[in-house]
Amino acid sequence: MSKTDAKGIGKLLRIWHNFREKHPGKAEFFVFFMLSNGITVIQLILMPMLKAVFEQTDLLNVTLQVGQIGQNLDGSPYFIFDYAAGALNSGGGGGLAYFLAVQITLGIAQVINFFAQRNITFKSTGNIWTAAGWYVIAYILITIGAAVLQGFYKAPIYELLIHTWGLGKTGETLADLISMLINCAVSFWVYYPILKIIFKQKSSKQS
Repeated sequence: MSKTDAKGIGKLLRIWHNFREKHPGKAEFFVFFMLSNGITVIQLILMPMLKAVFEQTDLLNVTLQVGQIGQNLDGSPYFIFDYAAGALNSGGGGGLAYFLAVQITLGIAQVINFFAQRNITFKSTGNIWTAAGWYVIAYILITIGAAVLQGFYKAPIYELLIHTWGLGKTGETLADLISMLINCAVSFWVYYPILKIIFKQKSSKQS
């Protein structure tokens, strides 16, 4: 690294330090935003890869429908987790293959998110096990909420891109990415206020 580069980096670090000192709340949100975007990229890469692997197994033909909460407009039962057997491009719901691809991706992402946000964004000094316990509870509740919401947009998005626009497998891949982006966007806005509570720093009197 040249001296010019080192000076440039040093200047940027000083600017960031001054900004963080004057606007701690904005700086915290910015770090949370950047880390969340990085984790979103990981999810956008990982989920289609896992889905492609699981679709090569019999998991594709295993129906997973859990948590009926009423009915759809056409009278069919509405499930919180609704993954009918069969490939999405042939009218199915992706089966257990789709469910596992999504949930494993989210699980990996949230483990990374927990440690990154705790140590980098919020610099929490509280008990890690207590924080982890509350984080798991929040994760479960948010996952259920996101699944309920997915019931409204999943089928229309896949139908539009695969069949209406005739994009076939390309449309399915695009729909995968859009669905994951919506899920990430929901998580982003819900997690921030929750993490501010979970990752409270201990006061200086306790240190």
